[in-house]
Amino acid sequence: MKKLDKLVLGSFLSPFLLTFIVVDFILLTVNMLKYFDEIFGKDLPFMVYMELIGYFVVSISPMALPLAVLLSSLMTFGNLGEHFELTAIKSSGISLNRTMLPIGVFVAVVTVMAFLSNNFIVPRVNLKTFSLLYDIRMKSPAFDIKEGVFYNGIPGYSIKVNSKLDEVRLKDVLIYDHTSGQGNLHVITADSGRMEPFFNDRYIMLTLFHGNSYQEGTGRRGGRDIPQSFSRNSFETNKMVFDLDAFDLKRTPENLWSNSKSIKNIGEIRVDLDSMDRELNHWYFFNYANTEASYNYFGRTRKLLPPQEIIDKKQETDSLKNLKYQQELENEENGKQNGSDSQNKTMASNDSTGAVSPANIVGDTLKTKTDSSLASVTQKNEASKPVKTKDSAINGKDSLGNVASNSGSKAVDMRAINKSSSLKLEQPDLVELNADQEKRLDSLLLTSRYRTSMASVGLTTARNIKNNFTTNKARVNEVMRQYRSFKVAWYQKYTQSLACFVMFMIGAPLGAIIKKGGLGMPVLLSIIFFIMYYMLTITGEKWAKEGLSDPVFGTFFSNLALIPFGLFFLRQARKDARLFEPDFYQGFWEKVVKFYQQKVQRKKLKEDVL
Repeated sequence: MKKLDKLVLGSFLSPFLLTFIVVDFILLTVNMLKYFDEIFGKDLPFMVYMELIGYFVVSISPMALPLAVLLSSLMTFGNLGEHFELTAIKSSGISLNRTMLPIGVFVAVVTVMAFLSNNFIVPRVNLKTFSLLYDIRMKSPAFDIKEGVFYNGIPGYSIKVNSKLDEVRLKDVLIYDHTSGQGNLHVITADSGRMEPFFNDRYIMLTLFHGNSYQEGTGRRGGRDIPQSFSRNSFETNKMVFDLDAFDLKRTPENLWSNSKSIKNIGEIRVDLDSMDRELNHWYFFNYANTEASYNYFGRTRKLLPPQEIIDKKQETDSLKNLKYQQELENEENGKQNGSDSQNKTMASNDSTGAVSPANIVGDTLKTKTDSSLASVTQKNEASKPVKTKDSAINGKDSLGNVASNSGSKAVDMRAINKSSSLKLEQPDLVELNADQEKRLDSLLLTSRYRTSMASVGLTTARNIKNNFTTNKARVNEVMRQYRSFKVAWYQKYTQSLACFVMFMIGAPLGAIIKKGGLGMPVLLSIIFFIMYYMLTITGEKWAKEGLSDPVFGTFFSNLALIPFGLFFLRQARKDARLFEPDFYQGFWEKVVKFYQQKVQRKKLKEDVL
């Protein structure tokens, strides 16, 4: 590595680490503030907070890296330009592109590492973050009874204390016992009390002094005139023990969060996308099949078939399901076969001894009974068989419409049997109507009663069809929206890492143009471009999720929009343009005014000549 590379890379690493820590801390603070009310005030151990903060630091690093690269590259080349080191480098014949090369290689490595982190580390951390956040939310607040306020932290009880002498002694205690689940039927009052934890703070004992217990009975069904029972008991001392198990942090199994796209890598997202695509194809095929059935009249002579692509994908899905079913069936048969083989070996060992066992006798008896019963059933079936007609004999079909199979056939088409079982065996004879009968039948359609019935039936059918279409459309749109969201999550793993290099393309030449280091102008410009990047990212992802644009274009929209800025700043930096100096814009304004004056003079001269 040359000395120039060491100089440039050394001046970049320190601001990069510093800005990454600062940006990560700022984003961490913003994230923690969103869950402030749900996290704090629940008496959690210190290590739980540290674990949650560590998860947040890793999960927000994809957003912090681009801003850190932008700010550090701006500061690095701003410092080089401010101290005329960049000018000395250019005067020695080294171009700006060569000066940016070591930082570019480092940022490229950071980009690759960011992609690997987004794909493998961040999903696992998000899973643990979601699980821990849910457990913290479900945890009850810390046991803290305030004066004059009902405390409902203990399940089944509502406690109110008018005054607290200290953390143990209480005055004027009122307790509603809701453990029966029937309302405020049990009320306890006391003049004073003591609240003391015991057994490693897992239980708490409430000792009440000089109070009353009021118990009201429940009403009976059908007994309006029967008076309800009511009891009042006075006590000098009453001890109540409360279990504080509800205040412990209970961890939820992580496999319950397996459906979120934020906890999946690219391979798992692609598997989910394939499942959603097959589900969409299923609903498309289902809608085509139901549409033809919805129009009974037009469906008699017309067939509404789905496109060949949908049919092919449906056949592929069904074949995969059949293969899976066959594999499960083979596994079950292998398990049964293994069991039968072991049983046969046992029976063979019994036969080899030459002894007649009771099990063999029972087995032979059962076999004889089974054979006789099968024979009787076969005779009954043959007796109940319908006589085949000539047509059925010629066509090779029985009266049920089933294809006649040989006695040696192994498989029976159960679908044809089930389908034909609902058909009638005897077809009614069709009678032809004469002209008068047809005219009389058609006259029924002209009655007002029949017209009203036709209109109501048609309106009901139309409403049902509309409701079915609306439901199917909403179902398809929901699956499609989820499909697009998973695609956006897939491409985000590339765009968030690629944003580091895009920000370097903007920050390095921009720092060479402004020639100012420190935390003044670089911070301002970094914030401006990062806000632009964030807004363009949100806009593009919204377009992609709503289906207004392709998911690839929507996800890469922010990077595609900022790359021209980087190329423009790089071109201006190579020409030593003074974009951020007032003289540059003053000279530009003078050129515009001069051009306008020349244009006016030419127009005036042209009028004078004419």
